[in-house]
Amino acid sequence: MVPQSPPVWIYAALLGLVVGSYLNVLVHRLPSGKSTIWPRSRCPFCGGAIKAKDNIPLLSFLLLKGRCRYCRAPISWRYPFLEGFTAAAFVTCVLRFGLSAETLIAMLFVSLMVLLAAIDMEHFLLPDSVTLPGLLIGLALRAWHPHTSFLDALVGAVIGAGLLILLINFWFWLRNEEGMGLGDVNMLALIGAFLGWQGVLTTLFVAALTGASTGIALLVAGRVGLRSRLPFGVFLALGGLVSLFFGDFLALYFDGLP
Repeated sequence: MVPQSPPVWIYAALLGLVVGSYLNVLVHRLPSGKSTIWPRSRCPFCGGAIKAKDNIPLLSFLLLKGRCRYCRAPISWRYPFLEGFTAAAFVTCVLRFGLSAETLIAMLFVSLMVLLAAIDMEHFLLPDSVTLPGLLIGLALRAWHPHTSFLDALVGAVIGAGLLILLINFWFWLRNEEGMGLGDVNMLALIGAFLGWQGVLTTLFVAALTGASTGIALLVAGRVGLRSRLPFGVFLALGGLVSLFFGDFLALYFDGLP
C-alpha cells in the first residue's frame, strides 16, 4: 500500500512558519535600512550569533524558553506570534481558496499585511519599500486572478488612496493637524490593487470600527491621551484580512438585508 501524502494544509503551515520567520527579520531590519540577508541574526542584547538550531520557527522559542542562549535576555513575543499567525493564515488560504493560483496570491497578500502591521506597531512606519512594490505586484497579478480584472484592481487602488487622502484633508481642516500619513494611503491603495474597490470599502469599514473601538478602550483605561497616535496600519491590515477571507460572505449577508 502506498502511504498517503500529508494533507496540503500541513505544507501550508510549514511554509507559513518559514515565511513568518523571515518576516520577523524584515520587521527588525527594514526600518533601519539594513540588509535582510546578511549578516546572520544576532541577539540585540549581547550580540551573540544565533545558531541554526536556535532559529527554527516556534520550536526554538519553546526550547529556549523565550530567552537568549548566551545572555538569557528575553526574546520578544513578536517572533513566535508572527510565525504562528502567518502559518495559521496560510492554512486558512488553502482552506478558503483550495489549490489554485488565488491561494498563492492570497498568501502573498497575507505576508504583506502581517509585515506592514508589525512594522507599524513597532515603528509607526509603513515603508514605501514595501507598500509601493506591493501595489505594483497587486496590479500585475490581476491576470492570474479568477474573480477580478486589472480595471478592478486599478479602480480599487485609486479609490483606496483617494478615500484616505480625503479623510486626511478633512481631519487637517477640522483639527489643523495630521491624522494619518501617506504610508496609510499607499497601504490602502495596495489593498485595493489586490482586493478591488469592494475590498477597499470592507477594509476601511473594519479598520475604522476596530481602530475607533481600540482608541476609546485605551482612552477609558488611561493608556493613551486625546492626542496619542495609534498605528492605523495595524487596523488596515486587519480589515484587509477580513476582506480577503470573509468579504464575499459579508457582501452576500448585506445584500440579503431588507
